[in-house]
Amino acid sequence: MEEKLLSKANELATLSVIKGCGPFGCVITDSELNEIASGHNMVTKINDPTAHAEIVAIRKACTVLNKYDLSTCKLFTSCEPCPMCLSAIYWSRIKDIYYCNTRTDAKNIGFDDEFIYNEIKKDNDERIVKLKKIYVDNSMESFLLWTNKEDKEEY
Repeated sequence: MEEKLLSKANELATLSVIKGCGPFGCVITDSELNEIASGHNMVTKINDPTAHAEIVAIRKACTVLNKYDLSTCKLFTSCEPCPMCLSAIYWSRIKDIYYCNTRTDAKNIGFDDEFIYNEIKKDNDERIVKLKKIYVDNSMESFLLWTNKEDKEEY
């Protein structure tokens, strides 16, 4: 059954290329492997650099299930997730990921995320993207409000 779902993810990746987007597709299922949502890369179609196949599918699955916790789901993707997608998978709590092509395969066709993996390992002051901490009087206000909120939904 896993192979069938991966085949569908690959079909979505092919459809994505036909539609003018990157060659990536994704399917999300429940624990019994019933499809909940699917998606393909839409970065160039909607001008959104975060619209990777996994992100598109995660957003759809959250809408379908009406929750952000997808810990009972499985994810099938045409390629090993990039750092952004892997982070989204962690945040959505999906624990089982199945993929076909590797990040090296993706690199070989022009999708090289290795620099991001390398950047994450660096200290903030050594990264290409500069993070600058600036104190503002009300910067801790929302954090204090959250800390003291008794009816918060922690995630």
